[in-house]
Amino acid sequence: MEFSELIRTGRAQAELLRGPGAPPLRGTLCVTGHHLLLSPGPQATSDLWLLLLRSVDSIEKRVAGDSGTITLRCKDLRVLQLDIEGVEATLDIARSIEALSSLESVITSFPFFYRPKGLRLGDAWHFHPPEHYYKRVARETNAWRLSEVNEDFSVCPSYPRAVIVPRAVDDDALARSARFRQGGRFPVLSYHHAPSGTVLLRSSQPLTGPQKRRCAEDEELLRAVLAGARPGARGFIVDTRSAQAAKQARMTGGGTEAKAAYPGWKRLHRPMERGRPLQESFVRLVEACGDLEQSMDRWLSRLEGCRWLAHVKEALSTACLAAQGMEREGACILVHGAEGTDSTLLVTSLAQLILDPLSRTMTGFQELVEREWIQAGHPFQLRCAHSAFSHARPKHEAPTFLLFLDCVWQLGRQFPLSLEFGEGLLLALFEHAYASPFGTFLCNSEKERCLCEVRTRTHSLWSGLNQPKEQRKLRNPLYVLNPLAIWPSVEPQSLRLWQGLFLRWTRPPEPSEAAWEKVWQIVTDKEKTEGSQPTVSASEPQP
Repeated sequence: MEFSELIRTGRAQAELLRGPGAPPLRGTLCVTGHHLLLSPGPQATSDLWLLLLRSVDSIEKRVAGDSGTITLRCKDLRVLQLDIEGVEATLDIARSIEALSSLESVITSFPFFYRPKGLRLGDAWHFHPPEHYYKRVARETNAWRLSEVNEDFSVCPSYPRAVIVPRAVDDDALARSARFRQGGRFPVLSYHHAPSGTVLLRSSQPLTGPQKRRCAEDEELLRAVLAGARPGARGFIVDTRSAQAAKQARMTGGGTEAKAAYPGWKRLHRPMERGRPLQESFVRLVEACGDLEQSMDRWLSRLEGCRWLAHVKEALSTACLAAQGMEREGACILVHGAEGTDSTLLVTSLAQLILDPLSRTMTGFQELVEREWIQAGHPFQLRCAHSAFSHARPKHEAPTFLLFLDCVWQLGRQFPLSLEFGEGLLLALFEHAYASPFGTFLCNSEKERCLCEVRTRTHSLWSGLNQPKEQRKLRNPLYVLNPLAIWPSVEPQSLRLWQGLFLRWTRPPEPSEAAWEKVWQIVTDKEKTEGSQPTVSASEPQP
């Protein structure tokens, strides 16, 4: 299908209202296959306004007299209003936006057409391969190896081609373990904690079922994990479901690791919401943040009722439990829920941020997102199909990755010197996960990205974000390397609403960018001053 077949009206005269603090913009509105453009005309001082159509979450239209209004609610939580001349033009443009913004084809999406100046196809896709992290692990321990048992994605369609596994377990055993795990997601290494000699693993649930089936190779794999750790090491299995939910899963073919079958491993249940309840919590929070006329009591009631901060607390608490098990108990940790593609990744990635100073650098955090979310098989295309405004009944949508970013923001607020990146990077990742000109967050797995040739036909987000002009907006000018673990407080008084995301379009903009730039200027001037001071020789007398 050609894009032109879906465009009923190519252009119209319109006025754009962008929210508090932004002046109206009037000009010619144009619809293209991927964008909505508004050109203010040759006499105007404003630049061309551009909106990626994939950013539109819902559209409302109404007409009165000889004009109409289109309200666009975007996936990045913006609400835009277009006042358009002509009833027919209004309806045709609305239908065009609806059709173009809901196209499901990956290979016709904008990243396959985006060719920015200064970037070459293939740049940055090689920055974070599984082999890169394995080299770090190999320098710390000889107990693990890089396996290509999944080279053709036949063992586990949601895993990357290469995974890190115990050296003592061969590929045949891995394949049999995969058949015993939902979706083939057998236990693989997520993080090696060198100070304690312990490891963090992730997987999906075992398929024990009502018959309480067992798998010798799966049991062998977890025995090898403990044997490869420090002498006398024990393990904890952190199940992100309630004990009752795990029991119900066994009735339908899933289940948990039997204590007798996995000696040395103890199971802990830390229930975390996922799927529709998490999506509904997100929707209710955004609705509350968008109501500018509610009373204080009403606002506080709605903030508590949506339970978003409760989800933040659950995620950070469970990550702390996993991190404490490794750091303070000297235990190996296996994290899984049912599928192992949502709350599991949330816990493993946050635990690494707590423990690992390298994950808190700009490069290390990008690698963490790539390795623990993108390559690990979080289904971004399903989870981020809609944001908080869609009228469609949620199917697979869930803001799990947004919850991760919120938790990282909480860490940055509590430890303002310990993260090399700032809020700007977190906001950018949120926006690009839902709608992006780059291919990094496309599809649901590495297998799908290979089939769609994403790595050879689209640009990597990391190549865009790592441009020097972007780095100043994304880096934390106050960053100081902290070699210690950072243990967040999860008390209610310590957790805050992420205003920079949830309120940034509903209130007049604060001079945050100007303040950020001022801090950068102070730090830069200080470095220049220190660098220009003459060094004093040890033999010279001190004043």
